[in-house]
Amino acid sequence: MKPIKYLIGLILCLTIALGSNTTPAKATGVYDLPVLSAGSDTWVIDQADAISFSNQNRLSGQFNKLAQNTGNEVRMIAVRRLDYGTTIEGLAEDIFSKWYPSPEEKANQVILVVDTFTNKTALRQGEATQSVLTDEIATSVVKETVAVPLRNGAKYNQAFLEAGDRLVAVLSGNPDPGPPTVEEINIESTFTSAEDTDDTSATIWVVVLMVLATAIPMATYFWYVGIPGR
Repeated sequence: MKPIKYLIGLILCLTIALGSNTTPAKATGVYDLPVLSAGSDTWVIDQADAISFSNQNRLSGQFNKLAQNTGNEVRMIAVRRLDYGTTIEGLAEDIFSKWYPSPEEKANQVILVVDTFTNKTALRQGEATQSVLTDEIATSVVKETVAVPLRNGAKYNQAFLEAGDRLVAVLSGNPDPGPPTVEEINIESTFTSAEDTDDTSATIWVVVLMVLATAIPMATYFWYVGIPGR
């Protein structure tokens, strides 16, 4: 019995040890993020490990150049999950107010926040950028440019890069490149409907049964009496 007791004790110890080292992903609130300000050289905060290092550098280069050329600043934040009771819109508002307390500081700022646990996204911007980054474009960036890649396989790098390209283009005064193209599959032209399939199958079976009903008696008859003329 002692070996069994030792084995049970070992299993319990391992279970406790593993359980103590397994913690759920840390939720994020505004106070869990670094405090930035207008003019800061930090452009991407990725607490969810959703964006590759090379793509973070690419985005940072784009946003830095945009700020130098236009004065408009874009920052992207990826969090692993939200604090209980916090919405993605609420977090974006809290970040925007904390980082840019005055109307003057807010004016030329844009932030894009993504929660990778729910794949929800929010965009917040100041008054000066709204003349080029209209509400319609901002909504499209959130619901199409970011949402489509996330919906099609949680492609975070693609979502952030395409959102970055679109925001930089619009905030630079260039034409809006628009949302990604979503290809629609014409199911009706590719697949036969269930009703058509059922009708076709039924017709085939009727024809087969009629042929068999005629052929089997004839074959049986000739088997016994022989073929005429032979």
